[in-house]
Amino acid sequence: MKATQYEGNKTFSFIEKEIETPAKGEVRIKVAYSGVCGTDVHIYHGMMDKRVNIPETIGHEMSGVIDAVGDGVSEFEIGDKVVVRPLDDRGVKPSDKGFNHICEDLKFIGIDSPGSMQQYWNVPAFTLHKLKAETDLKLAALIEPLSVAVHDVRLSELQKGETAVVLGGGPIGLLVAMVAKDAGANVVISEVNPVRISKAKELGFEVVNPTNSDLVEYVKGKTEGRLADVVFEVAGVQPALDIMTEVAGIRGRIVMVAIHGQPKPVNLFKFFWKELKLIGARVYEKEDYEKSINLITKNELPFEDLITNIQPLSKIQEVFENIDKQPDGLKVLMDCQQ
Repeated sequence: MKATQYEGNKTFSFIEKEIETPAKGEVRIKVAYSGVCGTDVHIYHGMMDKRVNIPETIGHEMSGVIDAVGDGVSEFEIGDKVVVRPLDDRGVKPSDKGFNHICEDLKFIGIDSPGSMQQYWNVPAFTLHKLKAETDLKLAALIEPLSVAVHDVRLSELQKGETAVVLGGGPIGLLVAMVAKDAGANVVISEVNPVRISKAKELGFEVVNPTNSDLVEYVKGKTEGRLADVVFEVAGVQPALDIMTEVAGIRGRIVMVAIHGQPKPVNLFKFFWKELKLIGARVYEKEDYEKSINLITKNELPFEDLITNIQPLSKIQEVFENIDKQPDGLKVLMDCQQ
C-alpha cells in the first residue's frame, strides 16, 4: 500500500509498505480522506520533533470504510463507514475524575502513534464512530475539527439570541461560528486576513477587521451596549487576548480555544470588574462527535465551502510547502486512495 512519512526537517516521503492485519481489538480502515490541520503543520515545521516518533505517518482528521476486523471486535463490520476520534485514553487514572478526553496520560493518535495519511490504517475499535451509509466521506473528514467547535460551543453554554464574538476566522474559527449560529446566536467574526474575511462574508457572517475598525464599538452598536455574551479566542495571538476582555460584556464567558504554549499577559482586572468567566476547552468528548456526525450527515451548513483543495497522497510534500506559501487557505484534504 501507499503511505506517507514525516522524516523531519520539513520533509515527507511517499512510500510502499505492507498492509497489516488488525490486532485483537483493532480494525483496519481503508482511508478515504485525511485533512491537514494546524497541528500537522506544526509537525512539518519541526515544532513537535521531541514528541513524534520520526519517521512517522501523521494525520488524524479522516474518514474511511472498515476493510478488516480484528478478533474481539463485534460492534463494527467490514463496509461500515467510520471516523476515528483519535484519543487513546487507555492510561486513564482515578485522578482524571472521569474526564478521559483530557486524562493525564492521554495519547493523541496521529501524533503519538501512526496516523491516517496512508491508504490503510489500523486503529483500536474503541476510537471509532459509525457513520450512516449516506454520509459523504469527503465532508466526514471535517468531523474531527467540527467536534472541536461543537465542544467549544457546548462548554460556553451559549443560548439562543445571545451574541458571540469569534476572534479568528481560520478553519476552526469558522466552524465555531457555524455551530454558534446554528445554536441561534448572533455571531460576529474578528479577522485581519483579507482572504479569510472574504470567505467568512461569503458564508454569511458579519466580519470586522480590528486593524481597520473598533471591534468593541462595533459590538456595542449591535447589542445596545451590552457587548458579547460569549467570546471564543481562536486566533492564538496577543491582540486577541488583549481584546477578549474588552469585547466581553458583564458576566460574559470567554472560551480559550487557541493553544498558548507560553504564559501571556491577560487583563485580570476585567474578570473582577465584569464578573467574567474564562473557560478552557480541549479537544472533544463522545457526545461532541455524535453531534458533529449528525450535522455533517444533515449537511445543512456550508461545510463544502471550507474545503479549498484536495490532493493525492503522493503530493504531500507539495501540499505542506504550499500551505507555508499560502497560509490563508482553509481546509486541505489528502485523497488517501490516489
